[in-house]
Amino acid sequence: MYYFNIDRDYFECHEVLEELWLNEGRAPIYQGLLQVAVALHHFNNNNITGGIKLFSLALEKLEINQSLADQLGINLMKLIEDSKVYLNKLKQYENDPFEFYDLDIIITDPNLQQEVEYLIKKPPTKHDEME
Repeated sequence: MYYFNIDRDYFECHEVLEELWLNEGRAPIYQGLLQVAVALHHFNNNNITGGIKLFSLALEKLEINQSLADQLGINLMKLIEDSKVYLNKLKQYENDPFEFYDLDIIITDPNLQQEVEYLIKKPPTKHDEME
């Protein structure tokens, strides 16, 4: 959540979520979340086709796993809605270009919110800084 909502480093968000995805038995919900981050990373780097592809893949996984939203402590429905809007805009990009904009994942779990607030005060080390 920190890299997605605060730092806006979608590549690092992808790295962290990929680790979580692998550690959690490759749960599709985590893959869907990391694909949203990669879609934003692609579009922010002018890769429209990559953004469309990754948003499409993400939505497939997120929509079938909506029941897990409470366990994750996020407003998954809002993220799905926002991702659909973004995807539709990207599909029309050639005829109606627009500036990149960030998405937010709304946190519903107070404990998760506290964790993010802690990381704001004491930011984590990024993967590329660990090497």
